[in-house]
Amino acid sequence: MNAPPTIPAPAGMLAELTHRCPLGCPYCSNPLELERASEELDTQTWKRLFSEAAEAGVLQVHLSGGEPCSRRDIVELTEHCAKLGLYTNLITSGVGLTRALFDALAAAGLDHIQLSIQDAEAESADRIAGYDGAFAKKIEIAKWIGEIGMPLTVNAVIHRANAARAGAMVVFAVKLGARRVEIAHTQYYGWGLRNRDALMPTRAQIEAAVAEVESLRETYKGVIVIDHVVPDYHARYPKPCMNGWGRRTFNVTPSGKVLPCHAAETIPGLDFWSVKDHTLGDIWRDSPAFNAFRGVAWMKEPCATCPRKEIDFGGCRCQALALTGDARATDPICYLSPHHAEVVAIATAEPPAEAPHYLYRRMKPLKAPV
Repeated sequence: MNAPPTIPAPAGMLAELTHRCPLGCPYCSNPLELERASEELDTQTWKRLFSEAAEAGVLQVHLSGGEPCSRRDIVELTEHCAKLGLYTNLITSGVGLTRALFDALAAAGLDHIQLSIQDAEAESADRIAGYDGAFAKKIEIAKWIGEIGMPLTVNAVIHRANAARAGAMVVFAVKLGARRVEIAHTQYYGWGLRNRDALMPTRAQIEAAVAEVESLRETYKGVIVIDHVVPDYHARYPKPCMNGWGRRTFNVTPSGKVLPCHAAETIPGLDFWSVKDHTLGDIWRDSPAFNAFRGVAWMKEPCATCPRKEIDFGGCRCQALALTGDARATDPICYLSPHHAEVVAIATAEPPAEAPHYLYRRMKPLKAPV
């Protein structure tokens, strides 16, 4: 009989303060059914949660959304985290961030900003974001960050429309003054899955993008750290999603549900506890959803006897569900999965010749797919 897994203290908390956002990125990690402003936790509840997070062992808080600067209390929440000794990272589109608000956040003790970019070319970037002028705004925000010397990470999601400029986005991040750039190929669940046909690059595009980004590591050694997340659908092994389910981090949704990962709510039958009913510490240790896929006892073959089972933890549960209908199945990205050929077929399908048509991420309810 397998022993229950040891539960370490969480290191990171992703606080999804709101799902409101001016951008409509078609690969957004938010759920398809976005939570309304009327459902968002109030200021005092978020402050209580940050205090509970610090008590539970959390070291880093990622203030995210949607667009976290849509919250009128973002400065107050940042200041509260700083007083608790929590390292704060603002994950922002930059749109809606004024100079006055930026200065107030810096004064409140904000430690770091993660700024998303959609491309290295303005016209393409704004089209992907679904927002005219977003590209120019990001350049302005980066200038403010550089003026005060705050650390900046630039995040770029790679897909068919921008894969040819993956390397250019690294160069662009250097020009913006970033200390780190995350080149992350699209993850296909939620909005990304809904837009997969429009987003999926060809194998040739992927190979060229990967080679270009990897070659820049030496070029910019000592200048910028390049985090390169390779594309799942073209991989041999799955990534260790979230570094293992319920091992290091957790997400809190705008309404207070606590999740092991962004897309966990797509898995039916899981009981997600709310901060309205439980403390963060209790949820982390005892909630059924967090314990559903902790450790390795839940695994089926071929994962159960695989020597990599405590390296990749069977891959992504949400991806396994999306591609096989079974959240306990081996992530089909793995070449040992009986479903791997289906992934290869999707990844190597010839894309349409016309420009991609996106279903933009918006707050209005989605129509059922035809």
